Amino acid sequence: MQLRIDLHVHTVYSSDSLITPKELIFYGRQRGLDGVAVTDHDRFDGALKIAKETDFLIIPGIEISSLNGHIIGLNVNELVPPKLSVDETLDRIKDAGGISVACHPITFFKKSLKGHISPRFNAIEVINSSAFPFNYSVRHNEEIASQLGIARVAGSDAHYGPEIGYAHTLVDAESEVEEIVKAIRRGSCSPHGKAIPLTTRFKKQLLLLKRNFGRK
Repeated sequence: MQLRIDLHVHTVYSSDSLITPKELIFYGRQRGLDGVAVTDHDRFDGALKIAKETDFLIIPGIEISSLNGHIIGLNVNELVPPKLSVDETLDRIKDAGGISVACHPITFFKKSLKGHISPRFNAIEVINSSAFPFNYSVRHNEEIASQLGIARVAGSDAHYGPEIGYAHTLVDAESEVEEIVKAIRRGSCSPHGKAIPLTTRFKKQLLLLKRNFGRK
């Protein structure tokens, strides 16, 4: 079967995200997704906790701050430390039983890998709905994926509920985390999506400012 999965979503377990577990499930279902990967910054405990509390498919993940840019590990159930080299980070993801994704490799205002992507990655996030400039990012990410001959995936990089599902990956697999990961590893997947509207991004920033101001 083909599953629609947003492979890059942050929750309130990331300091820069507004998405509660309840909102994650609500918007995931509203967007017609079959599941989401929870990829909070440098932690995976939120993903595991949410997965235990719902029957909606949650792929445990983590967005790791390597020395050379951000890397997503999918199906990772243990902490991969930040501030390691790309190769060390990929080794840790593999040892943890996960697969590695070069997320938003070509974009501005994000910690991108740029020249540090190699065939050791299992996939490249060709479409990232939060990337700017969007079309430039997609075009160059496609070129990298084609040159390296590795799987293409997509994710919204959502930090605000209404952003969920603006990008998704179609995966040919049964609705089980292990099967999904195997399918991505062999390239049985395809990226789909578009940019998050500027009005939605602006509203998110206002809400983040309001929340952070309220904490002072």
